Amino acid sequence: MLAVGIVTEVFGPHGELPGFDFALCTDRPGPVPTDVGVALTLTHGLDKLASADLVIALPWAGFRTPPAPAVLDALSAAHERGSLVAAHCVGAFALAAAGLLDGRRATTHWRFAELLARRHPNVTVEPDALYIDEGRVVTGAGAAAGFDLCLHLLRREYGAAMANAVARDVVLPSHRDGGQAQYLATPVPEDCRDERLAEVLAWARENLHQPLPVAELARRAVMSKRSFARRFTAATGTTPHAWLRSLRLSSAEELLETTDLPVEEVARRVGYGSAAVLREQFVRRRGVPPRSYRRSFTNTP
Repeated sequence: MLAVGIVTEVFGPHGELPGFDFALCTDRPGPVPTDVGVALTLTHGLDKLASADLVIALPWAGFRTPPAPAVLDALSAAHERGSLVAAHCVGAFALAAAGLLDGRRATTHWRFAELLARRHPNVTVEPDALYIDEGRVVTGAGAAAGFDLCLHLLRREYGAAMANAVARDVVLPSHRDGGQAQYLATPVPEDCRDERLAEVLAWARENLHQPLPVAELARRAVMSKRSFARRFTAATGTTPHAWLRSLRLSSAEELLETTDLPVEEVARRVGYGSAAVLREQFVRRRGVPPRSYRRSFTNTP
């Protein structure tokens, strides 16, 4: 049910943002049991996949047994037709059974990564990743990492502005650094509701044009640098440096997509000392320089 909620929340209506033609499908329309004891009544069958631009296989309790042949055929047909096919959590087992992961890298919930690798030796399973993009086949990790997968799909197909807007609407970061390994044996941090930390993060978002050294963030949180770094990592799953880098680059993407500001000004607004530094970091994340990225979303040279 969590997976259903995630995809519905991301691809459902968000105020003035463009909407999607969203539908839940099954091979047997009618009441579908869920893990919370409430059945969902689904009216769409597999024929709906024939016109879908994006198909996401969601986790199901019986994932250890391959889906019905009709499901596998529908997934394969969607991929052959050119649809983007993705999987959340153990939904990856359905794509693997359909042969869509052969020769590709993939991820799933860390708890079942070894099982996926053992059953499908032609798949390179990377248990630490939050999601893996292999072109027209994308797989994501388990549970709440479904948000990471869906926001990545939005960012990839519609740009950072759309992904950031939806992320703000659902009160989530638009991009998380780090992988599943940080969650394997880590208890839920007490600091995740730390008001002082939340205030510092909000201040940093509003002041990206500044250098923002960790010492300054720690001072504003009234902590030592060591305590701040420890509590920050416990609360966010990443380091202050990695979080700031991700935030700066996401903001740069949005400015490149939605404005005609010179790259030098974009670099200044997001806190990089020069366009050259922004270019280096941007290429590492996106694989293309800022100007090339901008051309894919606008007509601005």
